Amino acid sequence: MKFFPVILFFITFKLMGYFPALASDWANRWFGATSPDQAPILIATLVVIPATLFQIVWVFWRHGKVEKMLWVSLVLVTTFGALTLIFHDATFIKWKPTVLYWVMAFSMGIALFFKKNAMRLILQNQLDLPEAVWFRLNLSWIGFFLVLGVLNLYVAYTFSTETWVDFKLFGVMGFMFLFAIAQGLYLSRFMKEEEDGAP
Repeated sequence: MKFFPVILFFITFKLMGYFPALASDWANRWFGATSPDQAPILIATLVVIPATLFQIVWVFWRHGKVEKMLWVSLVLVTTFGALTLIFHDATFIKWKPTVLYWVMAFSMGIALFFKKNAMRLILQNQLDLPEAVWFRLNLSWIGFFLVLGVLNLYVAYTFSTETWVDFKLFGVMGFMFLFAIAQGLYLSRFMKEEEDGAP
């Protein structure tokens, strides 16, 4: 469910690309005069806004609470999505992931000044690590989100919209998967050392 809006965005964009005449007709009807190459991204943007809202409703129904970052994501996708639809400019929706990643990095960084480690708050029930390791873990995720935000902009401004849509799903998921594996290897090595030194 975590990637539901992104997957739906991807599917909608691809489907509209396969049926350009239909996409152009819908886009002209809903958004006014629209060039054929703009239609898929506009329709996909229109779809991802309620999809994100549905995700929040589903999470609340299943867990009784919604993480703050999901609310932030909804605000960002609604704001940047609306600007995309109003101005017929995909640049706005392409900026949304970067802003979200940087907000996450900024929030994790600010939390450190208040002696709060975001990764420790998330994982402390599953892991028991020294403070120095928690600190490095937190910093590594801050750096990862900052780099991911820059990488998103690089793809958005260097390649086509279709390539950016592919990257938004497969590229981001791939980088997160690889980074999580790297983190797991680092933590498993440390935990092994702890076990070897345990009485």
